[in-house]
Amino acid sequence: MHSLWQLEKAFVKEVVATLPAGNHYNTVSTVIRNLEEKGYVSHTAFGKTHQYYPIITIEAYRKQFMQTATQKFFDSSYKEVVSFFAKEEKISAAELREILAIIENKENKA
Repeated sequence: MHSLWQLEKAFVKEVVATLPAGNHYNTVSTVIRNLEEKGYVSHTAFGKTHQYYPIITIEAYRKQFMQTATQKFFDSSYKEVVSFFAKEEKISAAELREILAIIENKENKA
C-alpha cells in the first residue's frame, strides 16, 4: 500500500521497483489483487495488464487498522494500547504528556 500511495497509480512492475530486492513480480501481483478484493485498491485495464491505484487514503487505512488491532489485541481499550507501548518503552513520558495535551485541548473545545 505504501508504494501505491507514493506512486498514486502504478503497474505491478513499477511497484516491484520500489520494493527491496527479492520481492518477486508474482508475489507482489498476488498481494495487490488481494488488496483489491479487500476494497483498498482498484485498477484500470490496459489490454491484459492493469494499472492499480489506491481507493483508500492512508489516514482512513490507519484508522481502520488501529480500530481492528485495538479490538483484536487490546479488548477494545485504547488505554491498553498506550500502556503496552509504555511498558515496551516505545513511548516516552514527554510523548504521553503531548497526547494528554491533545486530549485536554479537545475537551476544552467541546
